[in-house]
Amino acid sequence: MKKHYEKIILYSDRKTEEIMNQQVMDETSEFYGGFRDHDGLVEPKLAIFQVTTMTACLFNSNSRFYGNEDIYNRISIALSYIANGQRENGFFDLINCNFYSSADTAFCIDGLLPAYIYLNRLSGKEDCPSMERTMLSALMPVMESILIKGGKAMINGGFHTPNHRWAIASTLMMLYRLTSDESMKKGAEKFLIEGCDCNEDGEYAERSAGGYNLVNNNAMIMLAKATGDDSWYEPVKRNLTMMLHYIEPDGSIFTNNSTRQDRGTRVYPTGYYLEYLYMGIRFHNETFLQAACFIMDQAVAKGIGPLDWLIHFMLLPELGEFEYEESKILTNYCHHYTDSGIVRLRREAYSCSILKNSPSFLYFVHGDLCVSMKIGASFCEHRYFVPENLVQLPGEEGFVLNQKMAGWYYLPFQEPQDTADWWKMDHSKREKLHGPDMNFILTVTEAADGVDITIETAGIDRAPLRVELAFDAGCRVESPYFISEGNAGGGIVAREGTVTASKGKYAITAGPGFGAHNYVAGKFGSQGRSHDCYTVYFTDFTCFKHTISLRAVPAAY
Repeated sequence: MKKHYEKIILYSDRKTEEIMNQQVMDETSEFYGGFRDHDGLVEPKLAIFQVTTMTACLFNSNSRFYGNEDIYNRISIALSYIANGQRENGFFDLINCNFYSSADTAFCIDGLLPAYIYLNRLSGKEDCPSMERTMLSALMPVMESILIKGGKAMINGGFHTPNHRWAIASTLMMLYRLTSDESMKKGAEKFLIEGCDCNEDGEYAERSAGGYNLVNNNAMIMLAKATGDDSWYEPVKRNLTMMLHYIEPDGSIFTNNSTRQDRGTRVYPTGYYLEYLYMGIRFHNETFLQAACFIMDQAVAKGIGPLDWLIHFMLLPELGEFEYEESKILTNYCHHYTDSGIVRLRREAYSCSILKNSPSFLYFVHGDLCVSMKIGASFCEHRYFVPENLVQLPGEEGFVLNQKMAGWYYLPFQEPQDTADWWKMDHSKREKLHGPDMNFILTVTEAADGVDITIETAGIDRAPLRVELAFDAGCRVESPYFISEGNAGGGIVAREGTVTASKGKYAITAGPGFGAHNYVAGKFGSQGRSHDCYTVYFTDFTCFKHTISLRAVPAAY
């Protein structure tokens, strides 16, 4: 991708220029050689990634910083800072969270390995220019010491989250390949014995489409390269195939089923570019190559970075030499990921996501305008409808979600207890009086320009329920009976008629509304109204059956 390569070089040159301004150059400072982040923190992890970017520019003859003495000196003092910031036992810290952290050491090693591997390869070339060889001889020993020291630390280190295992294992296995140190291999195998947590849908355990998928895919690719075992590519193929169904109409990623900090954030798929490109070339997968081109085109058009892949193009010349032009992403599908409990439906300019085991069980997106749906139900310990099942109807006629909210009450102990202190009693020994129950059956079906959601309740009657439609803040919300600015944290009960929310050139209609009461707060333990959205409520008492239609329409103004 020569055109992509040229853009990446320009980006790396600009970034190198910018990060030089962020480097601590006060020789009296304990952070001398490090780089300040947006919070003013200085730590080795950030410095490692900056060093890799600068190293790529220093040794790339197409960069305007090629062979630049000032850049070489900046890299040298940054490496000194990193070496001094590494713990004596080899660990790196994540200074706002984890200390003596094997996982964060792995992320640091992963950031430095591409630069070291490239320099190591360069040093073996007989025609290496003397200027480059002089710089190599000074930089490589420091890098090597950091890598090996970190690898030794990770061998007996621990972790917090699923993706940490693969970051540690993959970097250890790559260090084994570089050093032939058997202890590194054995250290990696301790983690690999647990098996990869990517299911048949392509979903990793953390379901982090906006973040940790990238970490896991990167680790699997590194394991395949380090071991020569191509089976490690299989979870990457599955995940990247799944992610083709996770792109929203505005080009962002659906993140609302993540279990991590990316949940509900608007993230663009820029980080997937290199994975789609590499896997597309490696396995002659045209769909992946189309996605890579789409991601690059979007990144350039919207100014979404970072495009910090220069060192990888230098390590794998085929990435720059391979030519492919078609930019395309899937825009018309309905896919039910049964293991992951999610349906992703896309029809060009709008999408619908249906989630199992989530209070926010449905998201409807038109362009860059989103509305989510919840049903508030204060019944015994329950506060929201949370679908226990998500089943596709025969003949692709729609999807059914259901939940049985079981009511119950404690009964008195039949025998005296050892204590009269309520909090010390073993309440698991109590018998229970079961009932009544509240039952929900929801059916979601496709319609022209949107979906219909039929909500049917049975069981206990007279209970006040509310359907919460949370529209992105900043929209205008109106019906035949009101016009309201959709300010963040605001809300209204729409008693009848169709509600239209408009933002920019996109609009979503919802209705018909119903409003039998104004009880929208819920009992204690209910989630408060979203501070980031404008919420429209439809309210009624059980038992009822209502159909709510969501439609993607052009904004009227």
